Amino acid sequence: MKRRNFLNLGLLAAVSTSLGIPARAQNTIAAPTSKKLAKNIIFLVSDGMSLGTLTMADLLLQRKYGHPSVWLNLYRQGKGTHALVDTASADALVTDSAAGSSAWGCGIRVKNGALNVTPDGRMPKTILQKFKDGGKATGCVTTVTITHATPAGFCVNVKNRGSEASIAALYFDKKFDVMMGGGTEFFSAEARKDKRDLFGDFAKSGYQVARTKAEMDAAKAGKPLLGVFTKGALPYSLDRASDLELTGKTPTLAEMETKAIEVLSANPNGFVLQVEGGKVDWAAHGNDVGALVYDQIAFDEAIATALRFAESNGETLVIMTTDHGNSNPGLIKSKKVNACFDTLQNFKHTNEWVLKTIRKTDSPDKVISLIKENQGFTITKSEATEILSQYSSLKSEELYNAYKLPFRRYAEIQKTYTSVGWSGMDHSADYGELGMFGPFSETLPPFIKNVDLHNFMLQAAGFPTNG
Repeated sequence: MKRRNFLNLGLLAAVSTSLGIPARAQNTIAAPTSKKLAKNIIFLVSDGMSLGTLTMADLLLQRKYGHPSVWLNLYRQGKGTHALVDTASADALVTDSAAGSSAWGCGIRVKNGALNVTPDGRMPKTILQKFKDGGKATGCVTTVTITHATPAGFCVNVKNRGSEASIAALYFDKKFDVMMGGGTEFFSAEARKDKRDLFGDFAKSGYQVARTKAEMDAAKAGKPLLGVFTKGALPYSLDRASDLELTGKTPTLAEMETKAIEVLSANPNGFVLQVEGGKVDWAAHGNDVGALVYDQIAFDEAIATALRFAESNGETLVIMTTDHGNSNPGLIKSKKVNACFDTLQNFKHTNEWVLKTIRKTDSPDKVISLIKENQGFTITKSEATEILSQYSSLKSEELYNAYKLPFRRYAEIQKTYTSVGWSGMDHSADYGELGMFGPFSETLPPFIKNVDLHNFMLQAAGFPTNG
C-alpha cells in the first residue's frame, strides 16, 4: 500500500479495517524506499509520556504563550511522519523503562528490569555500540541519572537496571563520546562503595569532565565529554526556573543537547544521540501536574533544538517518542475547566517542592498560604487539615517517593482546582506516540513495535540490520 501522509492516518486505519488486513501485517517495517540516508540521528524520548501529557503541554503553551508545542505543530504543518508504537516487554503488556529502552537498544524484547539481556541470557551488541564501531560519534543526555534505565538501554548489557554504579563503570569501558545528566554518586570516589574515582578515570583518559553548567558551556567540540551535575536527578524544570542557584548551576535538557550536538558533530562520519526527558516519567508517578507539564514543555524545547539542527544540516533524522505511558493524566470536564486549567500558568513550584516544604507542625493556614503563593489557588481549611493529617502517619510505598509524601491525595485535592485527573501512579500499556523528521522518515509505517526502531535506525544510517 502506498505510503500516506500522516494527516490521512485516520482514513488509512478505517480502510485497513474494512479490508480485513491482519494485525501481523502492521508489525514489520516495509523495505526501505528512501534514496537518502541519515548521517546523524537524534532520538528524543519523553519517558512515561501518555497522550494526555503531550496534549496538556500543547494546550498550556497555546494558552500561556500563544503558540503550540513544537512536536504537535510539526504535524499541523504537514512536516514529517508519525505512528503508534506497541510498547510491550518480553514478559508483560506493560513495560518498564529498562525493557522499553532495550527494545530500541538491541531490537529484542527483554524482561522488565533487564538492560539488553535477552530472556535466554544472550547479551547482543547495543545500538550505540554498533554505531560507535561503525565510526559514528555517540552519546546520551538526560534529566535523570545518566546511569538510569533509558540511557543505559541504548548503551550496555546489564541483568539488573538498578546496578547504576556498575553501569557508570561500563560507560568508561565503552568510551561513548558524550554522557550528561545527574548521578554524581555513581562516579565519585566518596560515594561509590568500591571508592573508584570514575571522574578521575574519565579525565585521565581524555574526557572533558563538567560538574556545573559553566564547565559544560566551556567544553570544546571534538573532545569527549562527561557531564554529571547533581546527586540523583536534575531538578524539575518548574523548580529550576524559580531558583537562581539551580539555574546557575544546572543546565536544561535543551542546553545539554545543544552542547552534545556541538561536540558530536565534529566527527566527520556523523553521530547518534539519545535525548531523554526522564523526569516526565517521575512526575507522572507522583501525579505531579506542574512537574509533568513543564518538564514536557522543556522536552519540547529539546525537540526544537533538534529540528533547528536537522533543518540546517539536511542529513539528520530526528525521532521523538516515548517508551510507555504513565498514569494516563488528562484534562477532565468540569464547570470551569478552562479557568481551572489556566491555573497551571501561575505555578512556581511542583507538588514535590510544596509537599517537601510542608511540616507536620504547620498550621492549616500556613499550608493554604504556601499553596496559594506557589501554585496560585486557594484550598479550603478542611483540605489543608487533611493534607497535614497525612504527615502523621505516612505509610505510602509508591514508586519514586523516597520521602513517602502524600502525592496521590494531594493530586486528588488539586483536581478540583486544575481539572486534571489521573488513572493511577504507574506505567500503562497505551500505544506510544512516535514522530519523525528528516531523511528516511518517509519510510515509517503507521503502526510498529518498539523493537522495530532498532533496525529502522540502522537502515536509516545504512548499517547492517539484525537478521
